[in-house]
Amino acid sequence: MVDARLTGADVALVFPGQGSQFVGMGHALYDTSAAARGIFDQVDSQLGFALSGLCFDGPADDLNDTINAQPAILTMSVAALAAIEETSGQPLTPMMVAGHSLGEFTALIAAGVLDFSETLGLVRERGILMKEAGEARPGGMAAVIGLDDDSLVDVVNEAASEGIVRIANANCPGQTVISGEVDALLRAMELAKAKGAKRVARLSISIASHSPLMEQASAKLNDAIDQLTLQAPRIPIVANTTGLALTSADEVREELRHHVERPVNWTRTVMEMVSAGVTTFAEIGPGNVLSGLIKRIDRTVTTLGLGDLGLPADERQATAPA
Repeated sequence: MVDARLTGADVALVFPGQGSQFVGMGHALYDTSAAARGIFDQVDSQLGFALSGLCFDGPADDLNDTINAQPAILTMSVAALAAIEETSGQPLTPMMVAGHSLGEFTALIAAGVLDFSETLGLVRERGILMKEAGEARPGGMAAVIGLDDDSLVDVVNEAASEGIVRIANANCPGQTVISGEVDALLRAMELAKAKGAKRVARLSISIASHSPLMEQASAKLNDAIDQLTLQAPRIPIVANTTGLALTSADEVREELRHHVERPVNWTRTVMEMVSAGVTTFAEIGPGNVLSGLIKRIDRTVTTLGLGDLGLPADERQATAPA
């Protein structure tokens, strides 16, 4: 029987994005759940190589390559969702779903907009296109901790004299990720420190997600999305870019049109769900990064991870999602 905490009318499912991957993820799920095992086996067959092996055994450098990390996180998240639904014998029916950046594609599956096989192909292509864009226009990302929004806007505006740099992810109050060309990013990091940021850390990612450097990838990804038939969501999806609930296929398509180049406002996304009546957030996927961010946005809500739901889960230290 499904965990009673997931059956209430005040539950949202949330799905993590890139940066949540780690070697070993999903191995225990594979060993204990036939449904999860079926997902991993399907992926290995569809992609033509053992992505499961990268998830379970690494090496870390290969798993962290954006081409592999994106389908790996999607696979782990869908496998966990399948394991939960395996115990209940029916799909979960939360009030809302949402995903952080890449995780929004897992939310599309949970809401019935796309099936898993289509989404896997799309996400694999997304990783390839983003890597190609990063090679054509090199960049990076950095987390800024403990600097107010207005000061950070001033920072990126001043650093723009060195090139393109933007606010990419508003993850929670006091934690924001910036993204852009390397020289401009480094200048912004220096300025953020000078303005009193508690911590500024370069992320281990060689692409500038959610910035204009992804325009080429965005255009090609749109061509792929245009070939797909999107179903109307059976569960509202709260959008990364606007924080609004999407309830039609046309709204979802518009959200995806600039998905990799526009910023993620996770704070607004979570606040929208809380305003709608969500009091419990279940994070379905590797790690617990989103749970930590959600508690910083609203301390009154309940957050649940895979371990809380009785599934095997390897924990690791939370980092800023890209």
